Amino acid sequence: MDNTDIKSLDKQFVANTYGRADVVFTHGSGAEVYDSEGRRYIDLGAGIAVNAFGVADPVWAAAVTEQIGRLQHMSNLYYTEPCVKLAKLLCEKTGFKKVFFGNSGAEANECAIKTARKWAFDKFGDFSHSTIITLKNSFHGRTVTTLSATGQDAFHTKFGPFTPGFVHASAQDASEVRAFAGRGNCCAVMLELIQGEGGVVPLTREYVNEVVQIAREHDLLLIVDEVQTGNGRTGTLYTYEQFGFMPDIVSTAKGLGGGLPLGACLLGERVEHTLGAGDHGSTFGGNPVSCAGAISIIERIDNELLADVRRKGEYIKNELTGAPGVRSVTGMGLMVGILTDKPAGEVAKAALRRGVVVLTAHEKVRLVPPLTVTDEQLAEAIKILKEVIGE
Repeated sequence: MDNTDIKSLDKQFVANTYGRADVVFTHGSGAEVYDSEGRRYIDLGAGIAVNAFGVADPVWAAAVTEQIGRLQHMSNLYYTEPCVKLAKLLCEKTGFKKVFFGNSGAEANECAIKTARKWAFDKFGDFSHSTIITLKNSFHGRTVTTLSATGQDAFHTKFGPFTPGFVHASAQDASEVRAFAGRGNCCAVMLELIQGEGGVVPLTREYVNEVVQIAREHDLLLIVDEVQTGNGRTGTLYTYEQFGFMPDIVSTAKGLGGGLPLGACLLGERVEHTLGAGDHGSTFGGNPVSCAGAISIIERIDNELLADVRRKGEYIKNELTGAPGVRSVTGMGLMVGILTDKPAGEVAKAALRRGVVVLTAHEKVRLVPPLTVTDEQLAEAIKILKEVIGE
């Protein structure tokens, strides 16, 4: 099947919900991918922060292949070793008590939302404290409920009626969080510590400290959405570690599975017993193949790798800050947003033509390369990106 056939059949048979770039990728290794014509690209997108160790990582591939040859799926009516082993690994590395597995970030956030509301129901015996405070400019998923949680008006136009029970506070001024909390009908505050789809915008430590204090004063749960920021992406296993507090619930996905669909909702001490039999479920959640892949990822995210992620992130920031055409650089570790004079979409298209894969987020160019991208690959890609931005 040639490129023309692939593109034509995609348009005919696949729901046209994506504005695809004009390239067909076929294979790769690490941070290098190749198209159907054999052209090489340096991948600074990692499938939107999914391919944590790059394309066709041999350790990940071996773990997945071995598990496929043994048992690809059973269901959560039975025990499987990879699911249990991954849950134990995540709890031991974070201090959380239990894990619920789903298939995506949206599902992980759905679990976080349901857990918070069930916790409040158990506490008060009714739905009087079901409201969850989220932030303006946030993004929590594309289900109807996670779109409702998302604090961007652009997502609230076509799919109503939306799920009630969410209020959106300023991400700069914690007084709005305090005002909502003071109404007495809330159960949780839900944060992205770096607003990824909102433009790679980190919250300030001062703001987060104040929100944490407000939550404690009003006995609200703290939920942190680490779908994109988790699993080593920002230079610690999870980004909340860099803000100096322990959430009650953390949602994560993307890089966790290393390239296979997998989401996780980590439950802390206050909510470890909130979900009981029948309260939640997922047919594919905890799938043994996805979990086997994730184990091979999480086991290798150690202090040495995390230090390397931080170092590479600083290299990117230092190279791009003040470069011609660059207005600002934001982010942490290998999650970087670049505000450019040119429209971000134009930069992404031009970079792709030059052999560098980048993403966009709102008005910014977004970089989320594999955690294992080499110094040489990074230097080559950033050089090209600077030329594209400055042209």
